[in-house]
Amino acid sequence: QVKVAESGGGLVEPGGSLRLSCFTSGSYHDPYTMGWYRQAPGKQREMVATMDYDGNRNYANSVENRFTIDRDYSNRTAFLQMNTLKPEDTAVYFCYVDIRGFDYWGQGTQVTVSA
Repeated sequence: QVKVAESGGGLVEPGGSLRLSCFTSGSYHDPYTMGWYRQAPGKQREMVATMDYDGNRNYANSVENRFTIDRDYSNRTAFLQMNTLKPEDTAVYFCYVDIRGFDYWGQGTQVTVSA
Protein backbone atom coordinates (compact mmCIF):
# COMPACT_ATOMS: atom_id res chain seq x y z
CA GLN A 1 0.00 0.00 0.00
CA VAL A 2 1.42 3.36 -1.07
CA LYS A 3 1.76 5.89 1.70
CA VAL A 4 2.41 9.60 1.36
CA ALA A 5 3.20 11.79 4.33
CA GLU A 6 4.08 15.45 4.64
CA SER A 7 5.91 17.30 7.36
CA GLY A 8 7.30 20.75 8.02
CA GLY A 9 4.26 22.99 8.16
CA GLY A 10 3.72 25.59 10.84
CA LEU A 11 3.27 29.23 11.69
CA VAL A 12 5.69 31.78 10.27
CA GLU A 13 5.79 35.55 10.00
CA PRO A 14 5.55 37.28 6.62
CA GLY A 15 8.92 37.22 4.91
CA GLY A 16 9.93 34.06 6.69
CA SER A 17 10.78 30.60 5.38
CA LEU A 18 9.58 27.04 5.79
CA ARG A 19 10.68 23.75 4.30
CA LEU A 20 8.16 21.01 3.62
CA SER A 21 9.06 17.37 3.17
CA CYS A 22 7.10 14.59 1.51
CA PHE A 23 7.87 10.93 2.07
CA THR A 24 6.46 8.13 -0.01
CA SER A 25 6.72 4.41 0.61
CA GLY A 26 5.03 1.12 -0.15
CA SER A 27 5.56 0.90 -3.90
CA TYR A 28 7.93 -1.26 -5.90
CA HIS A 29 8.18 1.57 -8.44
CA ASP A 30 9.74 5.01 -8.22
CA PRO A 31 7.40 7.99 -8.40
CA TYR A 32 7.43 9.72 -11.78
CA THR A 33 6.09 13.08 -10.66
CA MET A 34 6.09 14.45 -7.14
CA GLY A 35 4.68 17.80 -6.25
CA TRP A 36 2.82 20.12 -3.98
CA TYR A 37 -0.69 21.49 -4.14
CA ARG A 38 -2.39 23.79 -1.67
CA GLN A 39 -5.90 24.67 -0.64
CA ALA A 40 -6.85 27.82 1.20
CA PRO A 41 -10.20 28.15 3.04
CA GLY A 42 -13.02 28.67 0.56
CA LYS A 43 -10.79 28.14 -2.47
CA GLN A 44 -10.07 25.30 -4.84
CA ARG A 45 -6.96 23.21 -4.57
CA GLU A 46 -4.21 24.61 -6.79
CA MET A 47 -0.88 23.39 -8.04
CA VAL A 48 2.14 24.96 -6.35
CA ALA A 49 5.12 23.08 -7.76
CA THR A 50 5.87 19.77 -9.43
CA MET A 51 9.00 17.94 -10.46
CA ASP A 52 9.15 14.90 -12.71
CA TYR A 53 11.66 12.08 -12.71
CA ASP A 54 13.70 13.79 -15.41
CA GLY A 55 14.15 16.87 -13.25
CA ASN A 56 11.69 19.14 -15.01
CA ARG A 57 10.14 21.62 -12.60
CA ASN A 58 6.88 23.50 -12.88
CA TYR A 59 5.78 26.35 -10.60
CA ALA A 60 2.64 28.39 -10.12
CA ASN A 61 3.19 32.01 -11.14
CA SER A 62 2.40 33.15 -7.61
CA VAL A 63 5.36 31.24 -6.11
CA GLU A 64 7.93 31.53 -8.92
CA ASN A 65 11.30 32.74 -7.60
CA ARG A 66 10.19 32.26 -3.99
CA PHE A 67 9.62 28.50 -3.76
CA THR A 68 11.93 25.70 -4.86
CA ILE A 69 11.02 22.05 -5.29
CA ASP A 70 13.63 19.35 -5.14
CA ARG A 71 13.78 15.57 -4.81
CA ASP A 72 15.90 12.94 -3.20
CA TYR A 73 15.36 10.09 -5.64
CA SER A 74 17.10 7.45 -3.57
CA ASN A 75 14.76 8.08 -0.64
CA ARG A 76 11.64 8.85 -2.72
CA THR A 77 11.35 12.18 -0.98
CA ALA A 78 10.37 15.62 -2.22
CA PHE A 79 11.05 18.96 -0.61
CA LEU A 80 9.51 22.39 -0.98
CA GLN A 81 11.65 25.28 0.20
CA MET A 82 9.42 28.29 0.70
CA ASN A 83 11.04 31.70 1.09
CA THR A 84 9.66 35.21 1.39
CA LEU A 85 6.35 33.83 2.56
CA LYS A 86 3.25 35.99 2.27
CA PRO A 87 -0.08 35.83 4.11
CA GLU A 88 -1.70 34.67 0.88
CA ASP A 89 0.48 31.54 1.02
CA THR A 90 -1.57 30.40 4.01
CA ALA A 91 -3.16 27.08 3.13
CA VAL A 92 -3.07 23.35 3.70
CA TYR A 93 -0.28 21.97 1.55
CA PHE A 94 -0.71 18.50 0.07
CA CYS A 95 1.95 16.28 -1.41
CA TYR A 96 1.06 14.63 -4.70
CA VAL A 97 2.74 11.55 -6.11
CA ASP A 98 2.26 9.92 -9.51
CA ILE A 99 3.36 6.29 -9.66
CA ARG A 100 2.76 4.57 -13.00
CA GLY A 101 -0.28 6.71 -13.74
CA PHE A 102 -1.90 6.40 -10.32
CA ASP A 103 -2.27 9.47 -8.13
CA TYR A 104 -1.61 9.44 -4.42
CA TRP A 105 -2.07 12.25 -1.92
CA GLY A 106 -0.89 12.99 1.55
CA GLN A 107 -3.21 14.22 4.28
CA GLY A 108 -1.79 17.72 4.16
CA THR A 109 0.18 20.02 6.41
CA GLN A 110 -0.98 23.46 7.52
CA VAL A 111 1.11 26.50 6.62
CA THR A 112 0.05 29.76 8.25
CA VAL A 113 1.75 33.06 7.44
CA SER A 114 0.80 35.72 9.94
CA ALA A 115 2.43 38.49 11.96
